[in-house]
Amino acid sequence: MTTHVWDYLPEYEKERADLLDAVETVFSSGQLVLGKSVRGFEEDFAAYHGVRHCTGVDNGTNAVKLALQALGVGPGDEVITVSNTAAPTVVAIEGTGARAVFVDVHEADYLMDTAQVEAAVTPRTKALLPVHLYGQCVDMAPLEAIAARHGLAIVEDCAQAHGARHHGRLSGTMGDAAAFSFYPTKVLGAYGDGGAVVTDDDATDAALRRLRYYGMEKTYYVVQSPGHNSRLDEVQAEILRRKLTRLDTYVEGRRAIARRYEEGLGDLVAPDGLRLPVTSPGNEHVYYVYVVRHPRRDEIIERLKRQDIALNISYPWPVHTMTGFAHLGYATGSLPVTEAAATEIFSLPMYPSLPVDVQDRVISALRDVIGEF
Repeated sequence: MTTHVWDYLPEYEKERADLLDAVETVFSSGQLVLGKSVRGFEEDFAAYHGVRHCTGVDNGTNAVKLALQALGVGPGDEVITVSNTAAPTVVAIEGTGARAVFVDVHEADYLMDTAQVEAAVTPRTKALLPVHLYGQCVDMAPLEAIAARHGLAIVEDCAQAHGARHHGRLSGTMGDAAAFSFYPTKVLGAYGDGGAVVTDDDATDAALRRLRYYGMEKTYYVVQSPGHNSRLDEVQAEILRRKLTRLDTYVEGRRAIARRYEEGLGDLVAPDGLRLPVTSPGNEHVYYVYVVRHPRRDEIIERLKRQDIALNISYPWPVHTMTGFAHLGYATGSLPVTEAAATEIFSLPMYPSLPVDVQDRVISALRDVIGEF
């Protein structure tokens, strides 16, 4: 049997009764769209983060897009972010009519290099979009200072950082709004698509609720301003509401696997060889993915594939190098740290129900391959 970086079936077997009860709860409720489960999840997710508002939406891409739009980002504006991210981050920016402006990332943790941000600010800059990547947070204090100096909004992309903390503050509580994805692979994952935006601001929340529902408020068919059909599904909301009570347990499970990898591979770490994840100062990592690095990455992946261990790369193609974003004008070499990392990084299996014997098999196989170099 092939080992993959992610598998939901062990979790499903363990939580099956509760998950099927969630479906039954919705199907027998009499309301299938924007009902009690969406409202309940929104309340619970906001409470978990200690913020006033949560608006459930249909996916993480639209969570970013609607958050930006709710804060006034639109055609002609610029949003500063990173290229070392999943393409949906930039798809969402483009969906508002704004232009993505990239800065490079740090060599150690692959997160936004905040020292480069202020130089990227122009009169058209409207927002900063830090991506809390791989399970830990961007250094937010410099961004908060830049935003205050230039009158910019901050939207946190928290798709990969459910439950992560930065100097004690939960991801999603450090900007004007924060976007979450509940794609099944996430730390808090649905059994289908889903997303949400959290904020402490009443006006931003009101705008989000209009935007996700065609631009309507209370009266059906009365559109206040152009919007979208971007509602969180009632079934997914009920599943997420149940799973939210187990989020901290999921996080601890991921951290235990990370510790096991570090114990099993730590002695192989070398400046010109294997590199393991680095937790940056003030961060509490949740290990959405366990990203390692080696200059012979492609050979390692191929050799482990022959042993039925299928590894992953997050991400092999920086967004600015993709054909679909050539219009942004970033030539190869413009983001050197991002581009170099993309040739060497890869991810080991990581999900809370990953069996210990499978973890040991991955460690042993990786040690054998690296030991032969």
